[in-house]
Amino acid sequence: QVQLVESGGGQVQAGGSLRLSCAASGRAFSSYVMGWFRQAPGKEREFVAAMSGSYTLYASSVKDRFTCSRDNAKSTVYLQMNSLKPEDTAVYYCAAGFIPTRTSKDYNYWGQGIQVTVSS
Repeated sequence: QVQLVESGGGQVQAGGSLRLSCAASGRAFSSYVMGWFRQAPGKEREFVAAMSGSYTLYASSVKDRFTCSRDNAKSTVYLQMNSLKPEDTAVYYCAAGFIPTRTSKDYNYWGQGIQVTVSS
């Protein structure tokens, strides 16, 4: 069992930056694929990024603006978000699984989500 807790959300102006953190409790953090998803009001949850070891996937909408990293010693995964746009506004979720995919159903554990709001 893995418990995930996100932090670092908030409100920022367009063009600004935020760094989300997701702290995991439980064993064998390094063996998990860690993913980030987001859900805007009235929209389906969408893939943002996923990291397995040194292999990272990004959604095309965030590639070159967002960077996913992890610190296995701290059991924490990060999402550095730069050049934020109003359309990045959403609740962001951290997830853990065993397959590096873009599909939310492939992830076994989820955080509670954290709000990111980008104003124009």
